[in-house]
Amino acid sequence: MTLLRHARSAAMTALALTLSTPALAAPAPPLYLGADLSFTNEMEACGARFLEHGKPADPFVVLKQHGGNVMRVRLWHTPTWTQYSTYDDVLKTITRAHAAGLNVLLDFHYSDDWADGDKQPAPAAWANLPTDAQVKALHDYTREVLDKLAAAGQLPEMVQVGNETNAAMQGGVKDQPIDWTRNARLLNAGISAVRESAKAHGKPIQVMLHIAQPENVIPWFDAATAAGVLDYDIIGISYYSKWSTYNLSGLGKVIDAAHRRYGAQVWVVETAYAFSDDHADDTTNLLGSDSAIPGYPVSPKGQLKYLQDLTQTVVNNGGNGVVYWAPDWVSTRCKTRWGTGSSWENAAMFDIRHHEALPAFDWLGKTYKPQR
Repeated sequence: MTLLRHARSAAMTALALTLSTPALAAPAPPLYLGADLSFTNEMEACGARFLEHGKPADPFVVLKQHGGNVMRVRLWHTPTWTQYSTYDDVLKTITRAHAAGLNVLLDFHYSDDWADGDKQPAPAAWANLPTDAQVKALHDYTREVLDKLAAAGQLPEMVQVGNETNAAMQGGVKDQPIDWTRNARLLNAGISAVRESAKAHGKPIQVMLHIAQPENVIPWFDAATAAGVLDYDIIGISYYSKWSTYNLSGLGKVIDAAHRRYGAQVWVVETAYAFSDDHADDTTNLLGSDSAIPGYPVSPKGQLKYLQDLTQTVVNNGGNGVVYWAPDWVSTRCKTRWGTGSSWENAAMFDIRHHEALPAFDWLGKTYKPQR
């Protein structure tokens, strides 16, 4: 009885201390600002010289020196049509980013080619496998890549399990119904592999799930939640005004709703804005005046203002990150499937003729605080 009384007394004392001591709030996640530099190695091999103030510049260093703290890079499984975005190329990119002092977000496409909001093609090696085998292959591949990066001392700080996974993983296409039993197994297999690797190597890795365009976020994550996809840290959103029905205000409302509804960080993990309608090649550019937003001219100043206002919108609504897509995709002598040069040189963050760093980089150094 004496022992029981002592135990109860100790429990009550602990409860009283808990109630009387203010709880320490968890530290707020930092604001991550950065860029996807997946093209840099290729552009340099194709002859591009990046400049800042007229002097040769390393895009990774430029990103860091202007205030960036994260670099995103895509990984394809076995691309037979390019030597870039392979494991070896990605290892080089991650090594450069870490050397510059940047965090790394590794974007698994789980494809030999572009996986995006319209399509999720499976790698050729997995395309004809039954679901059980695809689940295992996706898990084992994720784990293998991360373990190899760890052995090289280049484990990323964050991992995307899929890129713009609006459609079903491993073969889905836009507007095709998703088999969420299967889809959840694939997503959770990738997530589990990330968690296992992080534990094995004693380094935390945040998991991001990524959807294209804000109007698709809540429906997709509601379905994912119902199917048991729960173990992630960050919701990533692609936001391009040209392909979205939402303006900046609408984007902000989705960020706020997603953060509150799912308890995750929310980033705009892809965005871009044209600074010119000019071009350096005959390849049709994807962005320009046809995708301009009122109040944001297609100019270097307009590009900078867009990024600053977008980031302020993200912060105002509880978001934690903005990543610019392909600021390094300048025009060179090299060919793509779409032609010689680039379809993005007027939306890069280096100018068209000389590849001089644009004022848009100053977006990274501004202080952003919630303004409600």
